Amino acid sequence: MHTATGSHLVLSRPPICKSGNGEWKIPKYRNDDSIHSLGCLRNCHFIRMLYSSPITPSGGPEKKGRSSYRAVVHASSLKEDIYGVDELEAGCRNPELSGNYRPVTKLKPNPTVLEAQARICTGPTQTRPLNEQQAFKVLDTILQSARGELRNEEAVSAAQLGAFFAGMTIRANAFPVATQWSEGETRAMNAYWPLFIQTLPHDVLFLADPEGSIMGGASPVGPRFVGSEPIEMRLVGALREVLAGGHLGYEEVTGILKDVLPVYRHDGRPNTVSESLLAAFLIGQRMNGETDRELRAYCLAFDDELGPTPVADVRSLTHYGEPYDGNTRFFRSTLFVAAVRASYGEACLLHGVEWMPPKGGITEEQMLKFMGACTTLTTAAAVKLLEDDEVGFAYISQREARPSLYSLIGIREHIKKRPPIATTEKIQRYVKATGREAIMAGFYHEGYEDPLLMLMRRRGVDSGLVVKGEEGSVSLTTKARSINASKGPPVNHCAGFRTLPSMEHDTTQTDGVFRETFRIEVNAADYGFQPTETPRTDRSPKILSWDYLLFEVKMVQLMIA
Repeated sequence: MHTATGSHLVLSRPPICKSGNGEWKIPKYRNDDSIHSLGCLRNCHFIRMLYSSPITPSGGPEKKGRSSYRAVVHASSLKEDIYGVDELEAGCRNPELSGNYRPVTKLKPNPTVLEAQARICTGPTQTRPLNEQQAFKVLDTILQSARGELRNEEAVSAAQLGAFFAGMTIRANAFPVATQWSEGETRAMNAYWPLFIQTLPHDVLFLADPEGSIMGGASPVGPRFVGSEPIEMRLVGALREVLAGGHLGYEEVTGILKDVLPVYRHDGRPNTVSESLLAAFLIGQRMNGETDRELRAYCLAFDDELGPTPVADVRSLTHYGEPYDGNTRFFRSTLFVAAVRASYGEACLLHGVEWMPPKGGITEEQMLKFMGACTTLTTAAAVKLLEDDEVGFAYISQREARPSLYSLIGIREHIKKRPPIATTEKIQRYVKATGREAIMAGFYHEGYEDPLLMLMRRRGVDSGLVVKGEEGSVSLTTKARSINASKGPPVNHCAGFRTLPSMEHDTTQTDGVFRETFRIEVNAADYGFQPTETPRTDRSPKILSWDYLLFEVKMVQLMIA
């Protein structure tokens, strides 16, 4: 059964069972009165604060009285020294307009070149070559900027130059014929190259033709370029491999990241490495398709940046890894689900940022900030909240926990496409636990399901779960599957592992640890929930169905508990 007893949600059936045909399935629960008896959820003050518009429970009128659930962010019970919560300020920014959170001090990238980057700075099969008109327009924009004819946000930044020419070079050297240079791109580059030799800085010329083989040896700069300082020299050496379509080892990537980050020093001065080279490195590794070793380097490189990872004395801890750039179309329920799970004893830790490109969507930090919650917690403060029986929930900003990685936000906006860190930042373990640990992460693009699970295993947690949610979030949906489903696994596809105390059937062994693995497509109707449309952030009224929330809470608990 699925019942409420006091402040705990009790699941009395095994989370995953084996059917007669050998497939792993989640047991079915009816959407009956036992679910709607969770009246305590309808009084959860945390959810009231999160959702500024009315919430309509699907299970009947709201019940009055004190909630039996531990209030996660109840304004009357918060510890002022930790949260710093107060009444919402009249001028508080609304996360419905997530663009409000973009740092106003940073110059925006040139839109003409950025549009071109979106087409060509991607994978071997996704790249869309420019036609002749587009190519001439982009290269002319770059030339005007190099001559100083474009100012402020019209200028093409060093990061844009690095990403654009790295993309062009990798396509020429390593991509299949269909996504190599088009005839129009070739004619445009031949026309502008003599002018670029006279105007572009040497680091950009190196990226455009590192071995002097692409443009017919017209410039000796590329083959001779070594960089200006030891750190830059190491980066240039690695870039020669990346620009040829090659890969690097774990130690090499880790060393480079620690060399070049943070982008800005503590005194505010920029690092010694040029942004064009750094941008080329980040986008180049993504275009080549990162290996497991490269992804591990991005994931683990800065684990010790602020010292040893603190440990929370809790029975269980779930880390939620949502895409840091937020959602722009569909409601993301992670904050709600984590709050409810924390209220019945499953400690939950969220992490992210306030605003992140390329999507620049609504994030958990924006919602928390809109409520007046503190979003500057240190990892030590987060431990106190997780251990508090009246809370069991915390949010850590990348800004506080990994300042070196956070310093890349400006460059990430200017390279347009997601770099490797966009994958690995979801698999962070800012706090460890004495009890069981689980990591959840969302994905959307085909090919990242297994790498994410690999990183979770490397983190040493007991359970891992990846979800293909809408917009790549971990949020499951109750809506029926669309006939126009996206390529690859359908939305609500889940895969994961759970550590077992001893070897059982259908297990895999890694490093002496036995794990039960599973893959499943979750259909809400199979568990007694009627199909409903996912709430939208861009146009629909902000009304949250309780079935939608309870479905997610239940499914998460079943798959990782």
